[in-house]
Amino acid sequence: MGANANAPIIIKRKKVVGGDGHHGGAWKVAYADFVTAMMAFFLLMWLLNATTEKQRKGLADHFSPTIPINRSSGGGDGALSGDSIFTEETLARSGVGATSPQEEKRTISELPFEQEMLEDLETRLLGAGAEALLSEQELRHIVTRISDEGLVVEIFSLPGAPLFDAQTDAPQPLFERLVTTVGQVFALAVNDIAIDGHSRSVPVVLSENPVWERTIARARAAKVLMEAEVEPERIDRLVGHADRDPVTADPLAVRNDRVELLLLRRDVPDLRRPRSAQTDDVSAPTEEPAGPDGGVDPAPGETDGAAEDAPLDP
Repeated sequence: MGANANAPIIIKRKKVVGGDGHHGGAWKVAYADFVTAMMAFFLLMWLLNATTEKQRKGLADHFSPTIPINRSSGGGDGALSGDSIFTEETLARSGVGATSPQEEKRTISELPFEQEMLEDLETRLLGAGAEALLSEQELRHIVTRISDEGLVVEIFSLPGAPLFDAQTDAPQPLFERLVTTVGQVFALAVNDIAIDGHSRSVPVVLSENPVWERTIARARAAKVLMEAEVEPERIDRLVGHADRDPVTADPLAVRNDRVELLLLRRDVPDLRRPRSAQTDDVSAPTEEPAGPDGGVDPAPGETDGAAEDAPLDP
């Protein structure tokens, strides 16, 4: 007993690990990384589907440190539109070419004054109450909209209230009243004016299709009424569309008998002149200079057909 009394006392402690077969909490970190990666993946897929090509290009260039020397500039919507302040210089050096003030096209957002002017004229035309230029019955024949080309005023016929005579296709007094009122509103601006004539289709049993002549005649009638309110040189064009541009599913509907009066933007080119339309040139024809024999001198580089066929003397 005395010998065993000096022996060291060994205390064995058993460590109890919680979680049993789950190996602690290390798996939670890996699972969290996996969920984060999946969330980022699905967010990327959503962005690819919800954004446009221009926006995706801007996002790609945002993470690229070489925007100024890229051959294709960014497509962001910020102050620089995805470009760098040095883009004009780097594009010229890289051979792509920079933009010039003459080639730059201005959009609607860059013409706030003209946009407000068009909106004000539209409000004046469709005004209600004491300032109304037209009655409610007359306003039923008018639809207005502001497009990239300018302010479009559409004057159209309705069932039971046509704007043109059914037999002679002559303009009715209501049509003259509407066009005159629109001309008075357009007189408040200095922009050019375009007139487009449209017609409903006619039955195929007719031997001749009069829609082309009909739409040109309607545009000319509107031109005469407009020239009484505005300067004649402001009339930029007359176009007859025949029945090629119906606004209803039924091409025979009366609603397709209409005339569109356009107050054109000053800095936007002609966008609506179709190839299939007949255009009436409102400018005066130029006369060809007469030759010595009363005929027309051939243009430079051209020869007279009779002289060309004559035999040469030996």
